[in-house]
Amino acid sequence: MTETVGVASVADGVDRQLDPRYIPLQQKVGWIGATVLAGASFVAALIVWAANGFSLAVLAVSAMAWAAVNGAAAWHAQSWPAIAYRHSFYRVDARGIEIRRGVYWRTITNIPRSRVQHTDVSQGPLERTHDLGTLVIYTAGTDHSRVDLPGLAHVTALRIREHLLPREDNDAV
Repeated sequence: MTETVGVASVADGVDRQLDPRYIPLQQKVGWIGATVLAGASFVAALIVWAANGFSLAVLAVSAMAWAAVNGAAAWHAQSWPAIAYRHSFYRVDARGIEIRRGVYWRTITNIPRSRVQHTDVSQGPLERTHDLGTLVIYTAGTDHSRVDLPGLAHVTALRIREHLLPREDNDAV
């Protein structure tokens, strides 16, 4: 993909958020995890109840603990993706890419084009249903030698990948 018009528009130095379709995707992933947790914790609560002689007091404590854990998991599955989305940005310019993310612990990762070894764009089955992709950047060095940027529109991820690839003008490692 050597479309220069699309590549130029992606490397404009403007801070951008991830694609908004990333929120429902992450909610689906969260609900899948919450469902697995609910099933496993229900079985664990039954085992604890049975191990304590089917006591009503143990049943009540187990049921309250199960409800609290799964209520927190449900809140996290539904609400956290939108919160995390509001704190995730990236910027692509002629020098490289900067990725900023984090709600509590914020990180800023700068990747100069000169450090990029190669790039990939991946799509899992749920990402494909939302037409999203993950840009994977492999860099020279040990810290952050692999940097993932999920939540991009698939076409945007491909255009950023094309921009970050080494060119003939000696900007590669």
